[in-house]
Amino acid sequence: MQNSITVQVVVGKDKATVWKVWTTPEDICQWNAASADWECPHATNDLRVGGEFHATMSAKDGSASFDFNGVYTEVVEQEKIAYTIEGGRKVLVEFSETDAGTAVVETFEMEDINSEDLQRAGWQAILDNFKRYAEERY
Repeated sequence: MQNSITVQVVVGKDKATVWKVWTTPEDICQWNAASADWECPHATNDLRVGGEFHATMSAKDGSASFDFNGVYTEVVEQEKIAYTIEGGRKVLVEFSETDAGTAVVETFEMEDINSEDLQRAGWQAILDNFKRYAEERY
């Protein structure tokens, strides 16, 4: 991947649980936001090569909203998910066992509008929110 950023987190849960929380639309709606003033009111997920996912991201005050969509290019159960998003950018998410739980490593191609630091911070914040939700809920 060209011009890519990698963010990661270790979730104190087994791979099966982490995979479920990452891929189930009802769970996605609970963790898929970078800050407390944003939410994900709707998500769908057709987790197969050629399948699509859709997540609506919106400010809780109604001031902004956008759709985050992609098409899966590779799915290896509990190991790896690869997909392409708007503009043809590629994303790879890898899951691996560690002594402390399950490592989730997400690498994505940068876009041209926001700075590298802003993109890294946003994607890391969502990943951190995922970790919090998975550990508290499951």
